[in-house]
Amino acid sequence: MSVLIVDDHGDFRRSSRALLEADGFRVVGEAADATQALAQVRRLRPDVVLLDVMLPDLDGFAAAEEISTLDDPPVVVLVSSRQASVYRARLSATTARGFLAKSQLSGEALARLLA
Repeated sequence: MSVLIVDDHGDFRRSSRALLEADGFRVVGEAADATQALAQVRRLRPDVVLLDVMLPDLDGFAAAEEISTLDDPPVVVLVSSRQASVYRARLSATTARGFLAKSQLSGEALARLLA
């Protein structure tokens, strides 16, 4: 399964890539903001977009909504350093498949969410 990692912190992108690739995911690209993410989704056609909630140009919820309007959109999973309870109302209305706290990110957790 191919993954695009979107986060404005390079260290998180690198560690997420290593973690997901070790668990059998194929990371096809990275982006540091929503604008780059949308361009990468169109170009790379990933199966999954791991999308940070807090981005410098557009928040992850708005980016997920834009991604959902594309032809054959990828599955979006939101991530944040904060817990889901902080975003409870917005998570119930999002087009994203789900949410993972960054501290809980693993290939197994992502696979469970995608199943």
